[in-house]
Amino acid sequence: MSDKKIISLTFDDGPTIGITDQVLDVLEKYNARASFFLIGQQIKPETEYLIKRALSLGCTIENHTKTHPSMPKLSDEEILMEVKYTTDKIEEVTGEKPKFFRPPYIDVDDRMFDLIDLTFICGRGCDDWVMEVSAEERTRKILDAAEDGAIILVHDMEGNVNTIEAIKTVIPTLMAEGYEFVNVREIFEARDKAIDHKVMYSEF
Repeated sequence: MSDKKIISLTFDDGPTIGITDQVLDVLEKYNARASFFLIGQQIKPETEYLIKRALSLGCTIENHTKTHPSMPKLSDEEILMEVKYTTDKIEEVTGEKPKFFRPPYIDVDDRMFDLIDLTFICGRGCDDWVMEVSAEERTRKILDAAEDGAIILVHDMEGNVNTIEAIKTVIPTLMAEGYEFVNVREIFEARDKAIDHKVMYSEF
C-alpha cells in the first residue's frame, strides 16, 4: 500500500453477465481494485468466470445474501441460511470465505450482528439503484462523497449501464487527485485500529 489516499468501490447484486464484464474492463484499464458483494443465487456456472476475473484483478468477493431479502423480517434460521449459502458458494469458486457482509437495503437489527460472523459494510451511495438517475448525477455524488478511507456503494445489477459510465469518469478523476482504488479489505488493513463487529462501516 502506498501513502496515497485510498478509496474503495464496492459493487452489489452481481455477478451479472454483460454488466460486471464492463465494470471489470474499466477497473482493468485503470489498474483499480474493488470489492464485489454477491447475491448467492447469481453465482452460477455461467457467471463463475466473472468472479475469477475479478479475483485476478486484485478484487475481493464478499457476501450480500442468497436472495436479497429484508433480513429483519426473517427468522434466525433464515438469516443464517441466507448468509451461509452465499459464503459456501463463494468459497466453492474462490477457495476462500468472504470477510465482509452488506445487508440488503441496509436493513439490520441487533440479532444480525450476533448471528453473522462477518464485518458489516454500508457505504456512501449515489442512488444508482434508481435507473432514472443519470450517469452525470451518479458521478457527481460519488465525487462529492470521496475522501480518504471512504467506501462507495454502487451496483453491477442488470441494466445498470449508467454506473459503468460514471466510473469511467470517477476513477481517473480521483486518481488525478491522488487516490488509489483498493478493495475493501485493503481499506481495513491500512488502518491501525480495531474493527467493531457491532458497527456497519461506510468508511474506515
